[in-house]
Amino acid sequence: MTPDQPLGLVVLNMGGPDSLKAVRPFLYQLFSDRDLIQLPAGALLQKPFAAMISLLRAPKVRLNYAQIGGKSPQLIWTTRQVEGIARELGTHVRPYIAMRYWAPRADETVKRMKADGIEQAVVLSLYPHYTGATTGSSLNDFARAVRKHHPDLQYTIIREWYDWPGYLDALANRVREGLEKFHEMVRDEVTILFSAHALPQKFIDRGDPYLEHVQATVKGVMARIGEHQSWTLAFQSRSGPVQWMEPDTVDEIDRLASEKVPGVLIVPVSFVSDHIETLQEIDFEYRMHAEKVGLPRFERAPSLNDHADFIEALANLVREHLEEQ
Repeated sequence: MTPDQPLGLVVLNMGGPDSLKAVRPFLYQLFSDRDLIQLPAGALLQKPFAAMISLLRAPKVRLNYAQIGGKSPQLIWTTRQVEGIARELGTHVRPYIAMRYWAPRADETVKRMKADGIEQAVVLSLYPHYTGATTGSSLNDFARAVRKHHPDLQYTIIREWYDWPGYLDALANRVREGLEKFHEMVRDEVTILFSAHALPQKFIDRGDPYLEHVQATVKGVMARIGEHQSWTLAFQSRSGPVQWMEPDTVDEIDRLASEKVPGVLIVPVSFVSDHIETLQEIDFEYRMHAEKVGLPRFERAPSLNDHADFIEALANLVREHLEEQ
């Protein structure tokens, strides 16, 4: 990296539909991704499969997005995050976003970087835990865009940061804020339920490090919270007839209710901002389910979003990465 030249800071994220009309084409992009879903028959059937499944699922998914305002808030939070990190790093750093399945896509972002005269960049995945289905797919997508539109761009990559101390500190702070929602007489008896996005079990079986990364994050957070607090880890957002990582978050809610715990604090551990999985799946579906099975209290820890400690943690992560280059 050349210090006297502008530096592009590119963050990679999943993206989400920006309107109810965008839900079906968003799903089509998602199910077309062979890094995420590989049909046994090969690439030939991928696009027909994506067209069919997006048509079938769009009505229900539209209803879910309608419950949270008709669009995903992920771009808003991602923009605040990358702009906040860039401010921390200095005026020579220019922020960019490359979403995997919705705008702004990598092709558009790389074209803009070239037009802006950016010749060097650091690429930061906003997935703390590496899996080929998310970070791997986004990095492949970005690399294709660079080869096509800006082959002279020099860039380095931050693939994972599941054990970065500043990240663990920020997540532990959100857990503490969540625990404050419970009365002090029962707070120590509340169970912390960490909920990560599930993957098909075959990803883990073939050596994907996602599970190990998530487990390391949870242990790092609990070392900061204190081992007196009971906790468990489960996985959410499962769909389709494949074997998924276990246990399922709903099953853990059922178990905790049967054990008569006084309350559950759910912590979305693999997400760095609010989106459909926190605002609709956890805050609506899981809360309703918790009430149905008789949990006395069900609360969610705040998401990291643009909290100052989280922004500072990622800025320091980028600084250290650049110093090592």
